[in-house]
Amino acid sequence: MGTPGGPTLITSVQRAFRLMEAVGAHEGGAPAKQLAREAGLPLATAYHLLRTLVHDGYVHRLPDGGFVVGDKLHTLQVGSRGQALLNRVRPALAGLRDELSAAAYLTFYEDGEIRVAEIVDSPRAPRVDLWVGFEDAGHATALGKCVLRELGDEARSDYLSRHPLADLTPRTVTRPAELLRRLDASAADEPMIDLEEYALGTVCFAVPVYSGDRLGSLGVSLQAGRAGLAGRAGQADRDARLEEIRERLLPTADRVTRSLSLTI
Repeated sequence: MGTPGGPTLITSVQRAFRLMEAVGAHEGGAPAKQLAREAGLPLATAYHLLRTLVHDGYVHRLPDGGFVVGDKLHTLQVGSRGQALLNRVRPALAGLRDELSAAAYLTFYEDGEIRVAEIVDSPRAPRVDLWVGFEDAGHATALGKCVLRELGDEARSDYLSRHPLADLTPRTVTRPAELLRRLDASAADEPMIDLEEYALGTVCFAVPVYSGDRLGSLGVSLQAGRAGLAGRAGQADRDARLEEIRERLLPTADRVTRSLSLTI
């Protein structure tokens, strides 16, 4: 039980937020007495909260005794910015999903890895079973190959040196020379295609997107039969279906890149 008449948990949280606001208002740091005054707190309370915030990394104490915003808060701000960017592009991904009846994916190349940032699917457009992580399957997915195609030679070689070309299906390309030949042979304005290379029965298409200087890819996955690319499909039908997917993917990728490039 709390002390009768003592501060509730909500009051303590409010006091901590007021103190954080005071800290954030001084880029060069401010002493505890000044922060307590600006936050309207007793000095003892301010000291107690500051010690807790410093311990948890939300506030950093300078050698001269002043306090500034800590690294952990900066990390939260970066994460919030990333979430805000994803919120901007989800409608575009949902529209792509509904137009093609296909799950839509967004990946980014970060710290030498290809990572999935968002998947938008539905019962009618289920996502592919991610039985092997995308970080280890860049050679076998349209999303990964799209990123690899856009990378410079040095970055591409670095990625391939750290990621063996695992044999995921009978269609997977497992020889680096053949993979590189296919990447270089594909036109920059054409989607990269995964024809059951990651998972049998599933085909994927992807085109590049950018968030500032950060490279990524936008793609969709479909069951091979529904994609119109099954073995019995004629060449004319295949070409028509590929053109339909291309006409949906490329404009959506442009919208996603523009949204990701807007300043928050």
